[in-house]
Amino acid sequence: MKILVTGCAGFIGSHLCERLLHDGHEVTGVDALTGTYDPQWKLQNLERAREFGRFRFVEREVLEMEPEFVEQAGLIYHLAARPGVRTSWGSEFAHYLRHNVLSTQRLLEWAAISKTPKRVVFTSSSSVYGDTAVQKVAEDHPKNPVSPYGVTKLAAEHLCSVYASRGLDVITLRLFTVFGPRQRPDMAFHRLIRAALSGSTFTLYGDGGQHRDFTYVLDAVEALVLASVRPVHSDSFNIAGGKRVTMNHAIGLVEKICGRALELERVAPQLGDVRNTGADLRKSQTVLGYAPRFNFEEGLRAQIESIETLMARTVACGA
Repeated sequence: MKILVTGCAGFIGSHLCERLLHDGHEVTGVDALTGTYDPQWKLQNLERAREFGRFRFVEREVLEMEPEFVEQAGLIYHLAARPGVRTSWGSEFAHYLRHNVLSTQRLLEWAAISKTPKRVVFTSSSSVYGDTAVQKVAEDHPKNPVSPYGVTKLAAEHLCSVYASRGLDVITLRLFTVFGPRQRPDMAFHRLIRAALSGSTFTLYGDGGQHRDFTYVLDAVEALVLASVRPVHSDSFNIAGGKRVTMNHAIGLVEKICGRALELERVAPQLGDVRNTGADLRKSQTVLGYAPRFNFEEGLRAQIESIETLMARTVACGA
């Protein structure tokens, strides 16, 4: 199959491209290489994908992409987005509107008017739920985002529903905090592991008692693949690791694996940070056949190994 992946050079997108290429597909990857973090890191994410002759990389924003890319694809994965809860306030919100809402509408419009039927798999976020009183939220739980980022992801979900009502085949996956190799450098686990390996101070927002339902990146990729093949016209699904973990527990585990006590700087929670997240996975298990395969410690160890390699590579390049 010919597949289009937007946001292909990102954390999740690069892993997805590799999986699709290993499965024998022809992949066109589009990424704007925005400056949310070093574009060179994103290009490094694509090194394995570029070893395949069936991979084509196009550096471009979705809004500036040729509609032919959509027309030629039999399946579209829309991962391109402006990430980050904490940076979505103030004047930065304009970027979130462009990359999370306007780009999604343009892509869905092109897919809807295409001459050939196709499925769009859209990656949303647990941020659409906001703070919840229940430990595990089901897909029909009220949506109450508490950050501008969450608002844009919910708006994009509504766009998916609108275009589905016009007949477009759209599946939305609400991903709960994804971690693993290639995680963005601004995310907590990347910063935590770097601090442990380098002996620097880790800044912890909040008291560490907040719970997260962490999702290992290859489980997220498996869910994306399942969403492309199940006979569902239009629906939304939670994707998570299935086990809630506190940040304090994660910190202790990183210290144990790295064999070094961390120096912590505890500061107040930031705007938009929710206290707890947790996913009810019954619908995704029943309809998609999704079941997380990687346990939390196994995923942490893989991410630690990848950051060790990255740090050694950086030192070697500097030398």
